[in-house]
Amino acid sequence: MSSQRRVSGAITRLSARASPYHSAVTLLEAGNAHQPSTSLSPSPKSSKRIKLEVESKTSNISDRARSTASLRKTSPTLKLEETVSEEDTNSKVKVKSAKKPKLIPQSLDTPHPAPPRWKEVYDSIKEMRTQTVAPVDTMGCEQTQHKETDPKNRRFAILVSLMLSSQTKDEVTNAAVQKLRAAVGGTLSVAAIISADDSTISDAIAKVGFWRRKTGYIKKTALRLRDDFDSEVPKTVDELCSLPGVGPKMAFLTLHVAWNLNHGIGVDVHVHRITNRLGWHQRPTKKPEETRLNIQSWLPIELHREINHMLVGFGQTICVPVGPKCDSCTLSTKGLCPSANTTLPKSPKKRKRQSSANIERDSRTKDRYCNRVLNYEELMFFRPPPSNACIYFVMSIFNNLLATHTNNYPD
Repeated sequence: MSSQRRVSGAITRLSARASPYHSAVTLLEAGNAHQPSTSLSPSPKSSKRIKLEVESKTSNISDRARSTASLRKTSPTLKLEETVSEEDTNSKVKVKSAKKPKLIPQSLDTPHPAPPRWKEVYDSIKEMRTQTVAPVDTMGCEQTQHKETDPKNRRFAILVSLMLSSQTKDEVTNAAVQKLRAAVGGTLSVAAIISADDSTISDAIAKVGFWRRKTGYIKKTALRLRDDFDSEVPKTVDELCSLPGVGPKMAFLTLHVAWNLNHGIGVDVHVHRITNRLGWHQRPTKKPEETRLNIQSWLPIELHREINHMLVGFGQTICVPVGPKCDSCTLSTKGLCPSANTTLPKSPKKRKRQSSANIERDSRTKDRYCNRVLNYEELMFFRPPPSNACIYFVMSIFNNLLATHTNNYPD
């Protein structure tokens, strides 16, 4: 017969103390454990108590490991913070610095060789430019500064004009600059652009290419100039290219016109197109920056500033993108242009002949139908040419009607 446990009526007080094996484990002991117990079951031995403490320690460690692993799987950020706190709580987390603006290259590793007879070609183009007046001569970026009195405003007007000139003709750019100047109070200044509404700027430059994008570029550039450059146009290519909407071509031309600094060649679509037509590159270049680096490597530095203005005017008047006027170009007569007479538009004579032949055929077909005697047999067996589908369709219906009439009312 099994023994039964008897419950003692004495009050038992529990005392808590930290486990000597793990600080996270708390041990509870009876305060009157030394008194004799009326229970038949003996008190747990010290070996069992140690075993219980070890099991409790192991379970707590496993629970903490599982919780830590789940946090590491769900949140990489918590993993990073936990690792930092465990390894070194006093160490600072490294923060990546902002990327520096990409520097504009100024030279090639291997200089491009100078093309043969380039000086003769250059002088011939320069001579032709003196005989004609191009839009860049009267409406280029150099002309926008003359209506400003403050030197800062002059330089800023030049920069704004160049920002508006991309993918836009000089006539449209010049009109947009004048309209923008009038819209912001009569002078182009950094403060005037900042205080103007975006809608005011957009309405003034609405006729230039990409006017919505350029509105934001001009406004952001004005804010950058005020905050970082004391409302002044920068004097280096890299600083200019860090402005919104400003590329290498605009930067070099700004330095030429605004600061009278010759730091490189401004290459636009005209310079890029003409130099490739002249064969000045060993391999045809696909980007204006490739063209600039090639030309800068062999062209004398004293010609870097004037070549843009010269070739732009030449491309606007003679060497135009479509249908260049090779008959008016001295390079063609001297045999200096390898692309002469090869980019002329195709003659439309063949198209005119085809159209006249169609007209004659249509007129003959019309006369044939108008003059034909409409008797039953001709209408029954006549078939028009396949090209006149509509007439064939009508005549087929008419033939069917006549056939039905003939069958119903025979002679």
